[in-house]
Amino acid sequence: MKGRPYLALVFSMIFWSFSFVWFKIANEDYDPIAIVFIRLCIAIVFLSAFLWITGRFIRVKKGDRKYFFLLALFEPFLYFLGESFGLTYVSSTVGSVIISTIPVFAVIFAWIIYRERLKLINYLGVIVSFAGVLIFITNSTGSIDMNPKGLALMFLAVISAVGYNMVLHKLTHKYDPVTIVNMQNIIGAILFLPLFLIFDLREVMATGIVAGSFGSIVLLAIFASCGAFVLFAYSVKYLGVARANIFSNLIPVFTAIFAWFVVSERLTVRNGIGMAVVIAGLFLSQAGKNRKAVVDTDFAGRSA
Repeated sequence: MKGRPYLALVFSMIFWSFSFVWFKIANEDYDPIAIVFIRLCIAIVFLSAFLWITGRFIRVKKGDRKYFFLLALFEPFLYFLGESFGLTYVSSTVGSVIISTIPVFAVIFAWIIYRERLKLINYLGVIVSFAGVLIFITNSTGSIDMNPKGLALMFLAVISAVGYNMVLHKLTHKYDPVTIVNMQNIIGAILFLPLFLIFDLREVMATGIVAGSFGSIVLLAIFASCGAFVLFAYSVKYLGVARANIFSNLIPVFTAIFAWFVVSERLTVRNGIGMAVVIAGLFLSQAGKNRKAVVDTDFAGRSA
């Protein structure tokens, strides 16, 4: 049991790392909103079927409905808007590196809201890991070469992810991870439906099913919208928000490798150094045990 949350985190980061590459492939024929909406619908079918077959459907308590709405508003709605449109302006590798700044903000807010504290060496690991991210995204002159609009959109995704983690922390101790992810996908699909009908339905009907691009959306649905989120929710339950989120720094490492193999994105020596520093920081961040977290029942209201 002790090693399972860590194994789950590694696989969830691998799935999310692939998602940047799969999105780039799908985006060749479909717009971001269409990709996200179709992806969510497919994920809902898979998770609902799983819950039905296993007899694990449960009713959400009335007092928790607001938390599920907030969860879906942050992610997938705001997060995917930021990430999907941001990836149209930056490469999959750069996008994944920006996303990997989530742990820095997650650690801060986990302490403020839940008093979830780490040891000094763990905070040092966060700093080292973030330094690796900066090495990764800067060029040889020390400047960051990326589109400002893409940068702003990707950081919208980062902020949304932090909000998502704060709400997720409350729900993981009350609901099964599959139930949580299925509910967030259902509410997210409802939020995206008007945008899809207004902006993308006609174009999707005209484009039809393009094997390679649509296949990438299916992979996004199964491995990212289902597998990665379920595994991550499971890990947060046992490791807490701060420790679990630090693993996000593995995303640019995996993404750079996958992008190099799949879409031939360039991988430099500087990228390699950044990867090594990120991984070193990750090990430091997980050293020892974190202090007991105190759940703040006043966050967004009282627990039901």
